Amino acid sequence: MNKHNNFPRTEVAGISLPRLIIGCNWISGFSHTTPSKDEQILRKHHAPESTAAVFETFLKEDVNACLGLFDVDKHLLKAVRLAEERTGKTMIMMDEPVLNVDDTAMARRESEQIIKECAKRGATFCLPLHSCVEQLINKNKKTMDRLPDYLYMIRAAGMIPGLSAHMPEVIQYADLNGYDVETYIQIYNCMGFLMQVEIESVVKTIHNAKKPVITIKPCAAGRTTPFVGLNFSYNTIREQDMVCIGCFDAGEAEEDIEYARAAIGRRAPNIKPRSSPFMSDAIKGETES
Repeated sequence: MNKHNNFPRTEVAGISLPRLIIGCNWISGFSHTTPSKDEQILRKHHAPESTAAVFETFLKEDVNACLGLFDVDKHLLKAVRLAEERTGKTMIMMDEPVLNVDDTAMARRESEQIIKECAKRGATFCLPLHSCVEQLINKNKKTMDRLPDYLYMIRAAGMIPGLSAHMPEVIQYADLNGYDVETYIQIYNCMGFLMQVEIESVVKTIHNAKKPVITIKPCAAGRTTPFVGLNFSYNTIREQDMVCIGCFDAGEAEEDIEYARAAIGRRAPNIKPRSSPFMSDAIKGETES
């Protein structure tokens, strides 16, 4: 596989970010397939060392941003630190906390403490998880009630605020109301997996967004290949937008990085052919001279 010095980058709130973001579902045990697959992931990544090997692979290629639930998966932070020590490079952590968004003083204090914990862990970006953000949506008024309170807490803790979205309305209403948000997470893939409206509508939302968008689940949780998923995503989003991809081990990380580089550069990926009991010329993609 060809080695490169720099991975293509964009900028969010003055922070340089790679256009490929490390996702953690296939490290933290959220396969979106079956319970046995979740258990397989957790057997592999039951300690920080295995996860650190994945992070090292990305860091060596200057893919130095990681999006995950650092409070849920306690191994993630330790794995980041190990990978940083081994590579001499710094990871930009993008934390997705789960907040209590009940409209009570006690709930607000609880959420503020959770946000402060994100900052203590060293997160640069804080993007409350979609499951809590979407509770604030009022479709009738096209608002997200009380969202500014939580965005203020994130700023006060010294982090950059973002929002995680499954609902495209999160992006639309945040932009419409001028909420203090610097980037968005949005499900987007060629299969429409977990997307709440059709692909054609979501891509319009992404292209109309006032801030850079991090698209997630490009391979539809393994339902399509990285070649297909990444080519679709990078060739239909904007140059300032990013793709977040999860992988199971360091080998998959190497492949995903090359597939992403090739998709951004609009070239064929330098990946060896898959195994087959009969390695035909068609499978190899070339003929021997």
